[in-house]
Amino acid sequence: MKENVALNAFMKFGDTVLRAAFSHTGRMSDAEDITQDVFLTLHSKPVEFSSDEHMKAWLLRVTVNKCRNFHKSSWISGRVETDSRGLDLLSCSMSADETELIDIVMTLPEKYRTVLYLYYYEGYSIKEIAGILKKNENTVSSLLQRARAKMKSKLEEE
Repeated sequence: MKENVALNAFMKFGDTVLRAAFSHTGRMSDAEDITQDVFLTLHSKPVEFSSDEHMKAWLLRVTVNKCRNFHKSSWISGRVETDSRGLDLLSCSMSADETELIDIVMTLPEKYRTVLYLYYYEGYSIKEIAGILKKNENTVSSLLQRARAKMKSKLEEE
């Protein structure tokens, strides 16, 4: 049943991958493209997973890598942004405070958005994030502390 691995993964973790991609790109259309690419990668090169958590971690790792490649591409470097946040369909069901918080998070550099997303939204520990991002645990802890400090200062400004 290797044909169904990507479909099953999409059914379980499609929204998670989409949210992770959006947290990196800030644009829903780019996040959707990256999400599609992640699951096409899994479909073309099926992987055996020991558990759902293993599958989720693999998908998030691939998503982070594809987002990094996306930001390096000549397409992105030559594009002019007309809206810093893009139209986020997910924000339609959010309160004004939640939308404002997302706006602030999206102004942070990608390295901070990533750790904030994985820690607070996905519930990963610092050790698990270090494994996903292939970084030292102390580095992840520092990034998380700096991200919190930046968020605090931006919230105090407003």
